[in-house]
Amino acid sequence: MIYKRNVLHNYICNMNEIQIREATIEDAALIADLSRQTFYDSFARDNSRENMDKFMNEVFTRDSLMKEVGAAGNTFLLAEQDGEVVGYARLRETTNPLLTEYGAAIEIARIYAVQRSIGKGVGSALMQRCIDVAKQKNARVIWLGVWEHNHKAIAFYTKWGFERFSEHVFMLGDDAQTDWLMKKLL
Repeated sequence: MIYKRNVLHNYICNMNEIQIREATIEDAALIADLSRQTFYDSFARDNSRENMDKFMNEVFTRDSLMKEVGAAGNTFLLAEQDGEVVGYARLRETTNPLLTEYGAAIEIARIYAVQRSIGKGVGSALMQRCIDVAKQKNARVIWLGVWEHNHKAIAFYTKWGFERFSEHVFMLGDDAQTDWLMKKLL
């Protein structure tokens, strides 16, 4: 697939325009609901209901997610197509202690597309915009964490030039899972 960027930073994919815009505080409820739905859709079938419920009700609450929007160091991007929100990304200005040699870093804390839009260019449009934003903020490295069993996501990130540099534990309810940490030099 070929993606072209126009002056408005919109991305064209298969003749259907995917627009990426920076979210505002007015989008907080939308982002919280989208975050919860896409996370659940992505991981519920591979995890126990008890662990999913515990995580969603104690950590990934609507209120806590809404507070992230507009918080210092956070940038949220919304992907829209045909008047509908079809995905989002959360960037966080943070330096992973293992990456301090590179200086300024941006973390892709979340990047998700709604189920019906997976494989239709939304992830690629969001990723390109994440990289563009990181460069605009003079980051030298962009990084993320991905569940070691999320093979489709790992393949997607590898295609974009990310490479594994470490791992950490992610608690999903009572289940200690391993996330791979991946980076891309800018």
